[in-house]
Order: sequence, then structure tokens, then C-alpha cells
Amino acid sequence: MIIGSAHPLRGGLATYNEQLAKEYIDQGNDVTIYTFSLQYPGFLFPGKTQYSTEPAPEGIPIKIKINSINPLNWIKVGRHIKNERPDLVIVKFWIPFMAPCLGTISRIIRKNKHTKIISILDNLIPHERRPGDMLLIHYWVNSADGFIAMSRSVLAEIDQFLTSKPKPTLFCPHPLYDNFGEPVSKTEAKKRLGLDPGCSYILFFGFIRDYKGLDLLLKAFADERLRAYPLKLMVAGEFYTDAKPYYDLLDQLHLREHVIIYNEFIPDSVVPDYFCAADLVVQPYKSATQSGVTQIAYHFNKPMIITNVGGLAEFVPDGKVGYIVEPLVPEIASSILRFYNEKMEKEFSANAAVEKLKYSWEKMLEAIDQVANH
Repeated sequence: MIIGSAHPLRGGLATYNEQLAKEYIDQGNDVTIYTFSLQYPGFLFPGKTQYSTEPAPEGIPIKIKINSINPLNWIKVGRHIKNERPDLVIVKFWIPFMAPCLGTISRIIRKNKHTKIISILDNLIPHERRPGDMLLIHYWVNSADGFIAMSRSVLAEIDQFLTSKPKPTLFCPHPLYDNFGEPVSKTEAKKRLGLDPGCSYILFFGFIRDYKGLDLLLKAFADERLRAYPLKLMVAGEFYTDAKPYYDLLDQLHLREHVIIYNEFIPDSVVPDYFCAADLVVQPYKSATQSGVTQIAYHFNKPMIITNVGGLAEFVPDGKVGYIVEPLVPEIASSILRFYNEKMEKEFSANAAVEKLKYSWEKMLEAIDQVANH
């Protein structure tokens, strides 16, 4: 059983849980996802909508049961799953806000003395801290039986929150997001997006928060040396922060004709077009643990520029699949220039096709099994 985001909710968390369920089902297991009837109250959700316009994934049982802010619901759901006595419940944890809900449900389930609760950790200590976060994390960490951390930096944080004996933990990197189908040609992708076929494109992808460093990338992209190339930047993702400073920066840096901003959630069916149209994916984060964007880029064999923060650099070999740079404007600008001056796209893409073989869903299931049977 999996507890967490799933259709009709949208986004990377839902995609991850659905892919995980599919892998288990393909291996002959019975799997149900328990997802949220209410994930975030509207006033806490920074985007336009929490819901997908895509069809539900085929062959994956999804029950819409959990209300993240209703303690009576947590008790009801927890008792129901406790009585079902699944062998294993996997809970994806990504934000302290969810700790009371997920932690209470998990503690009730564990009372059956049979079900193991294994938590897959996107993050533990959040990028944007709020009062009470550490107490909430403490509550969650002591609600589960074991943990899979998708970056070594998160793995190192777990023990500080445990109040009893150590629990089994393991590092296993984020598997590939391989649900987007086969790549299309760069020419076809540009055509679908209505892009200039004579231009080259760099991609910044995913929802936009301040810690993701889009401001650094915009300043780097204003470097006059880059104007020697017919080069544009695509920013594809919905703003989860105030967009005005970023648009103001475009004007201040005279970048309006060089940057295309798609301020919207990118549906799965369109994701291939953005990645396949681009030469290079840039993640200029100021802080991070790991990123699903890396695994989408790997799926499409795309070179990357990654900043050396958190666990990002664990997944992109410097000088082989892309460049690892400090989150500084001059370094980001110089790495983009180097990529084009040295014509590295073909070599990095070929290396990405080999490197991505490390990131399989089968390895994630093996890691979960190892922690569950510790």
C-alpha cells in the first residue's frame, strides 16, 4: 500500500507514487494508493490548481480518502488500514505540514504489530523553514519503521530526530521519470511549441520558488558573451512565489526577447516537447536535496548544469553529463558558454544515456525491501 499524492492530484509527487505502484504491480504485487481528498487547504497552495487534467493512470487502484487537516479523518483512515493488515505501507514525506496527518495515520496502523511503515524522503528539513518545522519532523520520523533517503544529505539528517534506538535507513537515488514516452526530434519538439527552428534553447523546468535560483540564471543569461549565439531560455513552470520580481528582472536586464516564460503547470503529455526542444537543462538552485527534474532530463538524455548544493551534485558527473558549478552568476554564465563553445551536447547526451541506467525503479523496490526486512 502507498499513502500519498496520486491522481486526480497533479505534479511530481503524484507521478512518483503512481510509477512506484506500477512497478510493484508489474512484479505481481497487490497495491492500492490512498491519496488525499484534501491535500492542501486553498490558502496554503501557491499554484492555480492542485488537480490534473490528464486521465487517471490505468491499472492502479487509487482511493481518495485522506483529509490532511481533519484529525477525525486521520483516525478513521488509520483504523481502516490497520484492520486491512497490509504487509507494507510506503509513505512519501516531503514537507513538515504533512507530519501530523501522515504521522497519526502511520502510528495507528503500526498498532496491528504486523504492517511495516517505510518512508521515502524527498526532503526532511525544508528549503524554506517555518516555526514548528523541527517538532513536526520529529513527530514524523518517530512514526515510521525505516527510511529511504533519495540523497545522502537527507540520509545524514535522520538520526538527529530519532528519540529511540536507530532505525534502518538507506540511500537510494530518485528513479527515472520514464513515464513520458519516447523522445521526439528536436525539430518536431520546436514545431509543437511554436519555437524558432533557427534558435538553440536552454530549459529551466518545474514550479518556481525562490530557492530554485531562477534569478541567478536570468542574470547569468544576460552575459553579453552568450549573445554570440542564437540562444534563448525557456522557463517552463508555474510560479509558486511572487512572479513580479522575475519579470522586472527581465526588463532590467533587457532579456524580454531572449527569454520565454510559460507560467503554467506543464502537463505530462507536453513535457517531452520542452525537454526535446532544449540543448541543455539548467538547475541553478540555491539549496536542494535532490530533484525530479534531473531524472526527467536523464530520461531524455539531456545534458545538465547543476549547482553544487545539497545532494544535486551526487547525480550528475561533472564534465561527463554536464557541469557542476557554484550557485554564482559568473560560474553559471561561464558553464553555459563553455557548453556551446566546446560543442559538448553530443558527448554529454551519449554519456547521459549510459549514466541513467543507474536509476531504475527496480533498484528502489530492492532498497525498500532491504529496509523493510532489516
